[in-house]
Amino acid sequence: GLASMAPKVKGVFVLVADQPLLDEASLQAFGKAARFVPHQPVAADYQGHPGVPAYLPRWLWPEVMALEGDKGAGQLLASVRATRVDIPGVEEDVDTPEDWQRVRQRLSQTGRTTRQSQR
Repeated sequence: GLASMAPKVKGVFVLVADQPLLDEASLQAFGKAARFVPHQPVAADYQGHPGVPAYLPRWLWPEVMALEGDKGAGQLLASVRATRVDIPGVEEDVDTPEDWQRVRQRLSQTGRTTRQSQR
């Protein structure tokens, strides 16, 4: 996907579909921070380690595209000292049927529905 971006694109946001409990206000603040300093990588903070969601500025793309395996860009983001931001919900992802049941329960407690999330 990175190779298909137009030359004027300064960076991309990377989010994954298995984190339905991400805090919307924190995501908006994350986006504003990345747009304010478009040459600085920004990533969610996982107890001192960067991860997704993440903002990848264009200068970092060649290194991202050179990554191999299924570990993602966390180590790369750490090595370039990405700004880490707190985004509640990042550690509650859905990898198993049990995770899905737990997340569904949390969503029903907060009253959030798919329809409400589609704005």
